[in-house]
Amino acid sequence: MVDHSMQSSASRSPRRWLFGLLVLLVIAVLCWKFWPGGDVPKQGAGQKAVTGQTGRSGGMRPGFGGAAGPVPVRVAPAVKGDFPLYYKALGTVTAQNTINVRSRVGGELIKIAFEEGQMVKAGDLLAEIDPRPYQNALLQAEGTLLQNQAQLKNAQVDVERYRGLYREDSIAKQTLDTAEALVGQYQGTVKTNQAAVNDAKLNLEFTRIRAPITGRVGLRQLDVGNLVAANDTTALAIITQTQPISVAFTLPENSLDVVLARYRSGAKLPAEAWDRGDTKLQATGVLQSLDNQIDVTTGTLKFKARYENRDQALFPNQFVNVHLLADTLKDVVLVPSAAIQFGTNGTFVYAMEGDKKVTIRQLKVGASDGDNTVITEGLAAGDRVVLEGTDRLKEGSEVEVVNDSKDVPTTPTEHLQGKSAATAPDATVSDKAKKGGA
Repeated sequence: MVDHSMQSSASRSPRRWLFGLLVLLVIAVLCWKFWPGGDVPKQGAGQKAVTGQTGRSGGMRPGFGGAAGPVPVRVAPAVKGDFPLYYKALGTVTAQNTINVRSRVGGELIKIAFEEGQMVKAGDLLAEIDPRPYQNALLQAEGTLLQNQAQLKNAQVDVERYRGLYREDSIAKQTLDTAEALVGQYQGTVKTNQAAVNDAKLNLEFTRIRAPITGRVGLRQLDVGNLVAANDTTALAIITQTQPISVAFTLPENSLDVVLARYRSGAKLPAEAWDRGDTKLQATGVLQSLDNQIDVTTGTLKFKARYENRDQALFPNQFVNVHLLADTLKDVVLVPSAAIQFGTNGTFVYAMEGDKKVTIRQLKVGASDGDNTVITEGLAAGDRVVLEGTDRLKEGSEVEVVNDSKDVPTTPTEHLQGKSAATAPDATVSDKAKKGGA
């Protein structure tokens, strides 16, 4: 017997598939027809025609053209002013003196007179060694000295007596000579004994270990009760001199001309020490010294700057950013660094030509501090340059200036005067300036 239900369902299956396909086709046609932007707004009498590539709906296709009309831009004028020329380098704080305090005599450590991390002055007591053996040695040396001094005195009396007898021709000359030689012998012995006494006194004094310099004491290495040997390899403590303190840093040889010329002229070059993040000014000092040769492996020259460090802001072996003020450029043309562009033909800016158009100006640039750049050729004070909106510009483009007077930049000198030293920006010779031929 044939199953009629199975035949009926098999015949209905192609019909359902065709019906579903028809429904999807209708939905697609409706979506295409009523998609947003399908109606193109009519141009009014006062509206400008919009040109560009459009889709079937008449709407503008993004990324394939731009709206006609002026490009909104933000501009700023080139100004004249003084530009502080800083060289920036990574430096390491180094103590002027570092002393490993060791005992000069041996014995038991009976006293520690300092706290770890304490500031001490030269001559302050740090520790004490058991002095009793050295007191006894001093007494013994003094006793031997007294004994020999008495023998010397007796020999001197004998010489005076023998001289009188020799003048009376009562004794032979040899007897007088022997007595005089004995006096000389005792004099030498007394001097030796006196040196032994002084040495004993010195050893007794060495039992009280004192700070040789003014500085900060580090962590102690020995405790009370330890036996200490003279000139032991283990130091009792380490003292570092932190006032004044130095910072060692290097500069590349292609940046040395200005620095060396100013240093050799006797000028005091200010050197600022900023923290590792280059956000906080920690100390201000002066360039103190420089090495006598360039390191051939790195092409750099070593320098040292000196800081009074009265507030103890700098710590030995700390890493800091050194900003060395090499020179101040007077009456130079400055523009915001954001306006400078780089192309196949070199460095350029978009400068305003009148109030509605821009033109390309090829430039020669000098030093930069990140905010402002020195222009050596291509612009004059008062020329207006485009800061924002440059990606849509070309030679002769029409623009609409949208910035106000608040956007006019200040010169680096005015900027520094308007801020505290801890927050003022620091100029450096940037990679951008070097590419421009600074």
